[in-house]
Amino acid sequence: MATAVREAGEVQYVYRFGGGVSDGGKGDKNLLGGKGANLAEMASIGLPVPPGFTISTAMCARYYEEGEAFPDSLRAEVANGLAHIESVTGKAFGDPANPLLVSVRSGARVSMPGMMDTVLNLGLNDETVEGLARVSDDPRFAWDSYRRFIQMYSDVVLGLDHDRFEEALEIAKEDQGYFLDTDLTADDLKTLVAEYKALVAELWGKPFPQDVHDQLWGAVGAVFGSWQSERAKVYRRLNDIPGDWGTAVNVQAMVFGNMGDTSATGVAFTRDPSTGANGYYGEFLINAQGEDVVAGIRTPQYLTRAAREAAGAKPASMEEAMPEVYGELARVFDTLERHYRDMQDIEFTVEKARLWMLQTRSGKRTAKAALKIAVDMASEGLISQEEAVARVDPAALDQLLHPTLDPDAARDVLTKGLPASPGAASGKVVFDADAAERAAANGEDVILVRVETSPEDIHGMHAAKGILTARGGMTSHAAVVARGMGRPCVSGAGALSIKGKDGVMRVGEREVRAGDVITIDGSTGEVMAGAVPTVQPELAGDFGTLMVWADKVRRLKVRTNAETPADCRTAREFGAEGIGLCRTEHMFFDAGRITSVRQMILASDEAGRRAALDKLLPEQRADFIEIFEVMAGLPVTIRLLDPPLHEFLPHEDAEFEEVARATGIAVDALKRRAGELHEFNPMLGHRGCRLGVTYPEIYEMQARAIFEAAVEVAEKSGAGPVPEVMIPLVATRRELELMKGVVDKAAEAVFADKGRRIEYLVGTMIELPRAALRAGEIAEVGEFFSFGTNDLTQTTLGVSRDDAARFLTAYVEQGIYARDPFVSIDVEGVGELVELAATRGRSTRPDIKLGICGEHGGDPASIAFCEKVGLDYVSASPYRVPIARLAAAQAALAR
Repeated sequence: MATAVREAGEVQYVYRFGGGVSDGGKGDKNLLGGKGANLAEMASIGLPVPPGFTISTAMCARYYEEGEAFPDSLRAEVANGLAHIESVTGKAFGDPANPLLVSVRSGARVSMPGMMDTVLNLGLNDETVEGLARVSDDPRFAWDSYRRFIQMYSDVVLGLDHDRFEEALEIAKEDQGYFLDTDLTADDLKTLVAEYKALVAELWGKPFPQDVHDQLWGAVGAVFGSWQSERAKVYRRLNDIPGDWGTAVNVQAMVFGNMGDTSATGVAFTRDPSTGANGYYGEFLINAQGEDVVAGIRTPQYLTRAAREAAGAKPASMEEAMPEVYGELARVFDTLERHYRDMQDIEFTVEKARLWMLQTRSGKRTAKAALKIAVDMASEGLISQEEAVARVDPAALDQLLHPTLDPDAARDVLTKGLPASPGAASGKVVFDADAAERAAANGEDVILVRVETSPEDIHGMHAAKGILTARGGMTSHAAVVARGMGRPCVSGAGALSIKGKDGVMRVGEREVRAGDVITIDGSTGEVMAGAVPTVQPELAGDFGTLMVWADKVRRLKVRTNAETPADCRTAREFGAEGIGLCRTEHMFFDAGRITSVRQMILASDEAGRRAALDKLLPEQRADFIEIFEVMAGLPVTIRLLDPPLHEFLPHEDAEFEEVARATGIAVDALKRRAGELHEFNPMLGHRGCRLGVTYPEIYEMQARAIFEAAVEVAEKSGAGPVPEVMIPLVATRRELELMKGVVDKAAEAVFADKGRRIEYLVGTMIELPRAALRAGEIAEVGEFFSFGTNDLTQTTLGVSRDDAARFLTAYVEQGIYARDPFVSIDVEGVGELVELAATRGRSTRPDIKLGICGEHGGDPASIAFCEKVGLDYVSASPYRVPIARLAAAQAALAR
């Protein structure tokens, strides 16, 4: 393990690796970042790693604390790091006779693909390029490396317009009639370098830096600076990565994949990151550098012969073109997967037939692949069943719970690209990330279409339903980020001619414009005109296996929030163990009964209300019968009427006239009554148990419907449900006492009438801070608490959930809240109230049943909090039940 303290208390910031030295290892990700820790680890187990050193994440924090400046002590440490590389390679940094070139790369403690900056070929200037040409005996290689360096350095460090350099490169090729970068000769590249330097002088106002040490410190500063780039901030926000972690910087001797036909570069996975199949998966390019593969600048070749043949591709695979090096690479794959006990994402370079490893990390994968890899590795004995359960991100299961294209539906296929990230999506075509974000904010489904994506597109990729690119392979930026986000992606659709500025793409004679609907299938690579129908997925196989393993270790029960038979059945199929929240008001909005509901609300006396409730009783009873039949033998928590009455009131004249016909009361009288019921802040007004206190006949009708339905189902099935009648918005013991009296009275009347009793509970939803504080005395009456964290968050924070989106993003970005408190529970505030209420409730009633039924019930981080507090169950929407089951298992394993 690396140590961050040197002699005499001096802080150490630089850690060496390679050449028989490893100052750190895989356990040092917090200090060295994932890349640096794994480079040191690979070197320590004898793999071919070019020598280098890592500047720690602690230096990143200090860099920002000290106004983006470097301490003198760091300069001395970096000089020692460079001396280490020089001693291993036999080259010297800045030496025209035998120049050492280095790469400068980022490396946070978790992978953030493409989000931060890299500089390659650093150390080249007008003198060292001549020396590199002599030493390598390859002038073309030397000048190609120099033009790459100027272009990358100008973009990353100097902040100059990247497109101007790309334009110069394209013109240079067009002038000579070339198609590929590799067609350019040494003289062509020398001329291009001169043009690049002139561009730097024009755009920057100064000559391109010739001092190699100035180059190095500029690049180190740029990599640290990219931690605070807009794209990195967006990625951190989307993936819940703390902003104070910082990035490390890795400085490493360059090895060159662009030294002719015996050299190459590639990216590979030890297993298929899309499907999880146990086979090597990857791409490579001969005579190229790594940026060419990752950035999608050239469409790469397949790694294995089987993959090439399956795709019907002609260019030779690495297995065929470089069989000896491929064999060595395969052995490294096996070594790394056994060592890390996980699927690895690897970058490598071949320099004149010699293999070098540049990176390994646990590979990003789709949910389908994550399931298969976890289950397969447990079956292979590489990991335990508990480790398999812990390996799969619960939130990623969401990818598996959504529809796929109907295999029998007609498809108007426009073209085919590479199946870069599985799943299917339909939407309107947009050609830039900002347009995707705007359209998604308006509720539109969009497909982001780009020639190739860049890290700056991260916000648009997240907003889009799917991503389509003309260039790039299955390990390009678009593919890696899309898989991590769970977005379908088709890349490398080379037949597409995309002119984003004109808002059009063409395939042969066909034209697709911005706003037209297309469908992409990330599993086949097909791109289709129009929308294609979908089918629901079948969740069996690896999914079922992992869920069985999860349920073995899970303590928390998992229920569902549902009020329709269809949702109940879906939830049961996903493993729900009852209903944690059945919202009865949703039943009242049914078109066939809304008039009776309005009649009840607008009645001026109890007799009028009871007349309307008598019409609603059989409807409510029928609702509950259907739900109880699906949930026979399981607990069903039913929340009595909760919303403010204004939500049910008529607004249009035609609606008032309909109520008037049903009641015989004049429209003007009904409108006056509606005016009397108006509230200035209805969400904090006459709602919840306050309705029951003032109009107890409403809760009496609902309770009667519940118990009549429960008795009927119990008689039919022999496995009666267990109704848990929940009184909403309770703030005092007395409110619950009064409402429990209404419910108990209705229950006894039904039991006497039917001659049969059933088990039931009466409890409350804890959604007001006062209820949490007085939970001890409320538990004297209530037999269960269900924490309604949606409203508890609103009332604790004083924030409206409906309006919070306007400013909460800024709050998260500025560290006021770690996450949106309506998505993941505010542990310090709302969480403390939940914990306090649970403790006080149990002190009064030790066997009180405790659960959570807000949206947080399907959030893995919130579920971990529920496990810590010792709640009995969580309740989530039907499609999030599997997520909750897996998250509950992981929470139990983490205790």
